[in-house]
Amino acid sequence: MTFHIETERLILREIRITDVDGMFELDSNPIVHKYLGNTPIKTKEESVKIIEFIIKQYKERGIGRWAAIDKVSGDFIGWSGLKLNMKGEELNGLVNFYDVGYRFIPRFWGKGYATESAMASLKYGFEILNLKTIVGAAEQQNIASNKVLKKIGLNFCMTFFYDDIPCNWYELNIKEYGKEMS
Repeated sequence: MTFHIETERLILREIRITDVDGMFELDSNPIVHKYLGNTPIKTKEESVKIIEFIIKQYKERGIGRWAAIDKVSGDFIGWSGLKLNMKGEELNGLVNFYDVGYRFIPRFWGKGYATESAMASLKYGFEILNLKTIVGAAEQQNIASNKVLKKIGLNFCMTFFYDDIPCNWYELNIKEYGKEMS
């Protein structure tokens, strides 16, 4: 499955095995995993397994996170996009929902890439996939991620616990998305 979405500064495309070095730089960094269970990967083989799992999602679910590529340099800077969470991937006690997510290599933090790519993800989800609702979740302590979810128009719904860690749950439905865009 091929994806190609362009924003002002990014190309969002399917993640490929050739992205292994960028994925390893991203997911082996303890700072990146501070709000993700503190479980950074240790080998490139683990990166390959992650990439293979995402490619499998494209085939089986028709969607998965996208590689975020800097338009100017052509560099892999992280990933962003939608994911269909299925059985075995429950979050907040729910399954079969689409969530928007993003993860960037730290040297690209604070530049608006999460917001830019997440907005493109919402547009794709509502306008191409015709989704009714897209959700987002972030640990309460992850101030930056919570700000992005609010900035892109998701509405705070509740606090829930994931592995005893308080997290915020956000949602945006197609009717509200339409209002945000008017």
